[in-house]
Amino acid sequence: MISADAPPLPRPRILRQSWLDLTFVHWAVEPESIARFYPPGTRPDTFEGRAYVGLVPFRMARTGFARGPALVGDFLETNIRLYSIDSTGRRGVVFLSLDANRRDVVAIARTVFALPYRFARMQYDVRDQTHTYTTQAAGFSSRITARVGAAMEPGDLEHFLTARWGLHTQRAGRTWYLPNEHPAWELRSAELLDLEAGSLLTSVGLRDLSTRPPDHVAHSSGVRSYFGLPRRTP
Repeated sequence: MISADAPPLPRPRILRQSWLDLTFVHWAVEPESIARFYPPGTRPDTFEGRAYVGLVPFRMARTGFARGPALVGDFLETNIRLYSIDSTGRRGVVFLSLDANRRDVVAIARTVFALPYRFARMQYDVRDQTHTYTTQAAGFSSRITARVGAAMEPGDLEHFLTARWGLHTQRAGRTWYLPNEHPAWELRSAELLDLEAGSLLTSVGLRDLSTRPPDHVAHSSGVRSYFGLPRRTP
């Protein structure tokens, strides 16, 4: 069982970010269908025998070192992510894409953390409880509109999908684990009013998902997160 509370983050903390106005869209898939995307030393993490693919649009704010002023202005991001576990039992996230509307952020994240960031033109609009996220880039686009409902009590599946205390990435032929911590998510139910993400999913090799509705949708106003030093994965 995955805990909603983060384990203590070893010092030093190197980075902080605030993730705001997130909509979590998830599809359940067979683990074998996505195993090719995982870096060496990791494999698909599963819940009741199923793996999950997440599509998560949100606002990024107040990025900076662990102490001091923010170094990067707010920006928008939409990522496609998988859920991983390594040989030491550390659970995390593997990103297939991270689209952002800041070229400097894309360049820094690709260079320093070897994360698959891509530049895209993006917009975010909220009216009453309806949130709309749009992404437009060469070769792919997406539009996600969700109406947010009542507060929900997270269960085991919600913890599996959101309580992730690190990410796995491959750099220089090695797999690394970048740990993080943040408060427990406060989640709300959400109803998808519009989902046009076929070309975005196709751009990362997941075209088949665009032919069926997602299996789980939720929303959160956000959390502040901190990252520690990366560690090698055996």
